[in-house]
Amino acid sequence: QIALGADMRFATPDCKLSIMEAKWGLIPDMSASVTLRELVRIDVAKELTMTGRIITGEEAAELGLVTRCVADPMEESIKVAEEIVARSPDSVAATKRLYQETWVAPEVTCLKEETIIQRQLLASYNQLAASGRNFGMKIPYAKRKDDIMDRQRPGSSSETHPF
Repeated sequence: QIALGADMRFATPDCKLSIMEAKWGLIPDMSASVTLRELVRIDVAKELTMTGRIITGEEAAELGLVTRCVADPMEESIKVAEEIVARSPDSVAATKRLYQETWVAPEVTCLKEETIIQRQLLASYNQLAASGRNFGMKIPYAKRKDDIMDRQRPGSSSETHPF
């Protein structure tokens, strides 16, 4: 269940996964009531939770419990991490924040947050560096701007941020 809280999850096709609390007469804890709803439909969450059924990595990918089902999850996760690190650190942090704060929010809130964050990114050093890299310029990224992930941003609809 700890893995459910990860940004991305990779599994082998023959990996075995289960929400085993049903075997012990318990309910899932460790935030499963929050993380499962972000990954699967409610009927799938109920079925897996109430039965404790063991599924393969392939089925987990079909259900959305894992991001990808691959032969070598470590190799794949390193590849994805390298792709992410090659992007603007401000953009990556802002994307994570945007989705974490708006995934189940009303559309008006989502659009407002997009606008606020995009205005912070536009014409910033790292945004210009990212643009330059698309034209073959090797411009290094600066350290991530702290205000992208601030707990409270002026104009933000969120009062606090859990990260």
